[in-house]
Amino acid sequence: MVGLDAEARIRERELALPSPPTPFGAYVEAVQSGSLLFLSGMLPVVDHAPGYVGLVGRDLTVADGYEAARTACLNGLAAARSHLGSLDRIRAIAKLGVYIACPPDFHEHPKVADGASELLLDVFGPARLPPRVVLGVSSIPLGMPVEIELVFEIGPAFVSQTQKWSQS
Repeated sequence: MVGLDAEARIRERELALPSPPTPFGAYVEAVQSGSLLFLSGMLPVVDHAPGYVGLVGRDLTVADGYEAARTACLNGLAAARSHLGSLDRIRAIAKLGVYIACPPDFHEHPKVADGASELLLDVFGPARLPPRVVLGVSSIPLGMPVEIELVFEIGPAFVSQTQKWSQS
């Protein structure tokens, strides 16, 4: 397992990344600024429809919230791969933000957020586990229970068999 790249780890774990998500409004899914790739908020959508709806701790269990966070993170990885061509270009995960729609008395935010964190751990390994912020919020677009924010540091892309690298 040591030394496996992200794409190899995805294949080894038989993870299926979905098609990259498409916007629900007037925005783009990813913007690169220098060596950073910023993703729009990723939702737990499946085929451009909410995969989960409701508040965690009221309408959904912590386990449901965990799966919603994992689904949202899979969408984020799909968006990053679509923009970069390969997840192997990711050097570091600069930030993971997890926003959870929940009632005010909900206190199990870290367990829900681990749905995203543990997926990133599986794909990128412990050396690239990100810092994270986890917040409870009153609502998330389309009534979904989780939205995640990802910022990646990216490296050059290998572009040909002549051993040249691109900074794109």
